[in-house]
Amino acid sequence: MPLYLESIKGMKFFDPHVHMTSRTTDDYQAMADAGVVGLIEPAFWLGQPRTGVATFKDYYSSLIGWERFRSSQFGIKHYCTIGLNSREANNEPLAEQVMEILPLFIYKEGVVGVGEIGFDDQTAAEEKFYRAQLLLAKEASLPVQVHTPHRDKKRGTQRSMDIALDCGLPAGMVIIDHNNEETVQEVLERGFWAAFTIYPFTKMGNERMVEVVKKYGPDRIMINSAADWGISDPLAVPKTAALMKQHGINDEAIHLVTYKNAITAFGQSGQLNEADFTSAQQIDQSQKFEGNTVLRGGQQPRVDKDSLIIR
Repeated sequence: MPLYLESIKGMKFFDPHVHMTSRTTDDYQAMADAGVVGLIEPAFWLGQPRTGVATFKDYYSSLIGWERFRSSQFGIKHYCTIGLNSREANNEPLAEQVMEILPLFIYKEGVVGVGEIGFDDQTAAEEKFYRAQLLLAKEASLPVQVHTPHRDKKRGTQRSMDIALDCGLPAGMVIIDHNNEETVQEVLERGFWAAFTIYPFTKMGNERMVEVVKKYGPDRIMINSAADWGISDPLAVPKTAALMKQHGINDEAIHLVTYKNAITAFGQSGQLNEADFTSAQQIDQSQKFEGNTVLRGGQQPRVDKDSLIIR
């Protein structure tokens, strides 16, 4: 067992932004062993542009179907947010078609918000579809998960908040993601939720995150891994919790930023019930989803996550 797991033994974690479609079953197992009991998978860009609306339908269906099942096979409760990502908003003819199908998915069970949406290059098309999806979220009474741009982040974050308020969404229904030291103060002062992505070499390092929590406290702050097909770490949330403990941050504050705050924010959807993952999760890998399982070849189903024996 990695040494850092000893320091957080018995703690529970919730990762509110992780793209498990891009991860292996080994990642699910490692997350479960590290104390991750629930997660949210936002709809996102798959690395290359999709070319037709049917591919979006299949992708959204996988988030509320197969991926949710796959997560359950490792004792982790899976939720998702559904939306048109900012990069693909620039293909306006296709984006218009996607907007027509979004209402078919955002009201599904386990969909806890509209996301991740927002800005990439901060184009007029991105703003058009960001506004349209904000209004859709408002109508559905769902929280919004906002992707802030990697370039010109401060202006993009301010613009994202301004537009959300202009569309009539309460700040408390909007989770501003991918924050850094440049944006956090204004996000919190304006009453939004501030999410931070612990992602190697780019968005935010966990040593920096420790300093942010020391400076601003734990209120309305949450962390996530945003682990995807890039160089990323699906254990970023428990690892950051361990680092916070090493630096003297108390357990209550760690609990808020690595678990409770995300549940409170996305729980406003009415689709996230903490009781669903606070009780012991029964794992039965003999179950199937539309005839498929997580097992291959002669692998035997795992029915006890605490079993010492690996067959």
